[in-house]
Amino acid sequence: MENIQSRQIIKEIFMVLLGSFILATTLYHIHFQNHLTEGGFVGIALFLQNFFDISPSISTVLMDIPVILLCATLLGRKMVIYSFIGSISFGIFYSVMENYSPFVIDLSNYLFVAAVLGGALAGIGLGFILRFGGATGGDDILTIVLSKKTRFTVGQMFFVFDAVVIALSLYYLTWTEIAFTILSIAVQAKVLDMIYYPAAEKKTVAIPLPKQHATN
Repeated sequence: MENIQSRQIIKEIFMVLLGSFILATTLYHIHFQNHLTEGGFVGIALFLQNFFDISPSISTVLMDIPVILLCATLLGRKMVIYSFIGSISFGIFYSVMENYSPFVIDLSNYLFVAAVLGGALAGIGLGFILRFGGATGGDDILTIVLSKKTRFTVGQMFFVFDAVVIALSLYYLTWTEIAFTILSIAVQAKVLDMIYYPAAEKKTVAIPLPKQHATN
């Protein structure tokens, strides 16, 4: 039994790390390099990078940790630990790519491709992280909490939250880039829901059972 639990924990942590790697790769090589932005804390981080040259590897962690600690009582110990792993690993992966990656993926003349590809990959990365019990930061946690208290899916809540943050991007992006950013976030939200809510779970129907009457 302990071996099964250990393998499950290893699998969950691996998937959180894989999701963080995919997300960091996508946000640096596709979004940042092609002047697309993101919503949430990552969008704020990209805003800070463009205006104040503050690396997202630093700003995301500084924004995420206080929110994770504040929400610790709502999350449970496991998600807090996995969220720290997701947040810190994302910062490390992004920093490594930012400073050492020799690759430049120039899709500036093909922003539709950049938006769809970036949105799909970001949705996959974030979906892996959330599906296996983690989060990349405070905005993920706030979105999950709000989705549980409303009838919106996690992906829909991400889209709403991200749309608010995108308003900041008007200061350094063109309207065309903003439009493709919105497309990217819409694709991300759809892919995220596909991973976070597997088809098998969507088709599950709750069948009410008859109440058991107490017998004397």
